[in-house]
Amino acid sequence: MKEANKLRIPSIATGVPGLDVVLGGGLPKNSFNLVVGGPGSGKTTLTLQAMFANATANRPALYFTVLGEPTLKMIRYQRQFSFFKPELVGSALQFVNLSEEVLKHDLDLVLERIRREVERAKPGVIAVDSFRPIVRRHGAAGVAQAMELEHFVQRLALDMTSWEVTSFLIGEYSEEEDQNPVFTVADGVFRMHQVTDRNSVVRKLQVMKVRGQAPMPGLHTFRITNSGVQIFPRIPQQHMSRPAQSFKRIATGVPGLDEMMGGGVPVGDVVMIAGPAGSGKTTFASQFVAEGLKHGEAAVIAIFEEYPEEYMGRARSRNAELTKSLESGKLKLIYLRPLDLSVDETLHEILEAVGEVGATRVVIDSLSGFEIALAPAFREDFRESLYRLVGALTATGVTVYTTAETTGGYPEVSFTTEKVSFITDDIIVQRYVEIDGEILTVLSIMKMRGSEHSREFLMYEITKKGAVVGGPLMNYHGILTGIPTPVRRLERPSEVHV
Repeated sequence: MKEANKLRIPSIATGVPGLDVVLGGGLPKNSFNLVVGGPGSGKTTLTLQAMFANATANRPALYFTVLGEPTLKMIRYQRQFSFFKPELVGSALQFVNLSEEVLKHDLDLVLERIRREVERAKPGVIAVDSFRPIVRRHGAAGVAQAMELEHFVQRLALDMTSWEVTSFLIGEYSEEEDQNPVFTVADGVFRMHQVTDRNSVVRKLQVMKVRGQAPMPGLHTFRITNSGVQIFPRIPQQHMSRPAQSFKRIATGVPGLDEMMGGGVPVGDVVMIAGPAGSGKTTFASQFVAEGLKHGEAAVIAIFEEYPEEYMGRARSRNAELTKSLESGKLKLIYLRPLDLSVDETLHEILEAVGEVGATRVVIDSLSGFEIALAPAFREDFRESLYRLVGALTATGVTVYTTAETTGGYPEVSFTTEKVSFITDDIIVQRYVEIDGEILTVLSIMKMRGSEHSREFLMYEITKKGAVVGGPLMNYHGILTGIPTPVRRLERPSEVHV
């Protein structure tokens, strides 16, 4: 069908950050939607958030409560969220309690009351929360009444689809009940989960169905904060295409390193500097950021292992530029340490910061800390998560600089339990070596895609002003072992004295 012949269904904004993206462009206007999930999963909060976003004096929102918590109690807790506007209650948003009709065991009375209120208020949005208590109360009385109840739910669903309103039916349907006829009638079905893994709880949303639109597939993590529900859309693979590789290079800010990398880091590359604890990974990263700031660029640093005050305290001793840029808004420091993080939440925070300051350089310090900060459910698929995170970042054109703590010996670049070198374009490996009873630091450029680079072991030092790369470590065997031995120099015949 040609685009011009398509009937475009108007949509409304839900007022729930991230949900419109997951839905594929908002909620279809006048659609009938099921919001299902277990107790405490956030069904009521999400629905009220959408109703406050769309309630007006001319087209009010009607919120029907059944046998769940009393209306006053629900309002008391829901008004703690910033989306709750007390001035709209009773006018633009009206609450109607159906407990009296339900307690009379007359489902016709319940349906009639809903119809009367809809006729009276001429609403734009309605919600019934929750109808599952009716199921429990009537279903236990016998098969006949259970069938009567199902018939009631279907009549209610048909009414909601016929009224020119956007409607929500909230319930605690289990996943085994997805074949219920009400799921067939609904235009949209949203399932909200709470996933428990050891001591971690992760909230996830699945949009099972949206008629007339193409929702994002998969499970999307969300949080309930003081602002209400916030969805973090799962990063789709098709939105991760990278720009063509640039021939432009940017300086690392580390004296002596650019020359060894063939002139610096190609714009848009992903750089990983890996080394043992205390080898100077963060120092290299902060100099990379400071170099960009010095030339008018903006940057974002995402940290996982240290508190911001500690991080900046150490960084400012060598790079005063960081403090100035943080105060002027050219540098954004993100602290991400919660132990229930998702990769999508992390990406949201970083991308939001990149857009806010117009960053061209992003530092993730460190990948090891990032993995630990993730909820256990996401650590299991860490390589996939990291691939999606880095892919989505590089799609914006920024140059990404990551640090990682190594646990294995060179050349096996690994940290914790995962090998992640496949996600990077450039890899710099640091290590300690012992020479004449002294610990020295050396680095090598293990990998640079599409670029010539030094293949020598280069000595470097961390000075008061930062990292400085020196000359190659020569005339030694076994550098990879950490205890190199001098190369035995063979005498030429001309040098032999008689």
